Amino acid sequence: MELTIINEQEVLGKHFTVYGTADEPLFVAKDVAEWIEYDVSSVNKMLDKIDEDEKLVGTLFRSGQNREVWFLTENGLYEVLMQSRKPLAKEFKKKVKEILKSIRKHGLYAIDDLLENPDMAIAALQKLKEERQLRLQAQEEVAQKNQIIQELQPKATYYDLVLQNKSLVPISVIAKDYGMSATKLNKILHELKVQYKQGSTWLLYQKYAGKGYTQSKTHTIDADYSKMHTYWTQKGRLFLYDLLKNKKGILPLIEQKDVA
Repeated sequence: MELTIINEQEVLGKHFTVYGTADEPLFVAKDVAEWIEYDVSSVNKMLDKIDEDEKLVGTLFRSGQNREVWFLTENGLYEVLMQSRKPLAKEFKKKVKEILKSIRKHGLYAIDDLLENPDMAIAALQKLKEERQLRLQAQEEVAQKNQIIQELQPKATYYDLVLQNKSLVPISVIAKDYGMSATKLNKILHELKVQYKQGSTWLLYQKYAGKGYTQSKTHTIDADYSKMHTYWTQKGRLFLYDLLKNKKGILPLIEQKDVA
């Protein structure tokens, strides 16, 4: 999933960028870590403490190429800020809410200077338009190059890609294979009687629990609180592939392209 920028500015001395839409804003996890002076080399540790539904992998155009990075939803961002004990996190949360409220009301973050000076507002919007046009042009060029590269490479099946990977994966990674959110895929698996939700954690029904499809990990947040997350094995990933294909007619993106 490729995301667009809806707001970009400086907040508390940090470069602050909002992606997605006004209703469903997204924030780069690594950026969030930098905002609150969290160790950026431990971003995965920070992500482990966040609910699966509140994080996802998306495509971001940076340094002249498309990169896959972790994003946090608005709730995921607030969850990180609440877990941080730094005063800076509290200030950021207040500022983020103010910015998002303005974006939803005006379509952009309208500071007082812009609201009181129409010429300044027009100039700011023109600059934003030009920056987005340049970004889109660069993205299009990279996309064209990537398409040529992909056309010259032999086609890989979803099975091939899964079997190359031996690690455990969160549901958000599998959902990305199908071009959907973790929330939507979790809902589908619940409808298919594969899993049920206990608290904030998805668990397999007994019929599937002992088949080696998932593994659970408990992450300690502080002395009084820990959270369990469910990860899928590659065996479980292939099980979901067969299930979604046969029960729902849903194919991963790589095979949807082949069918098309």
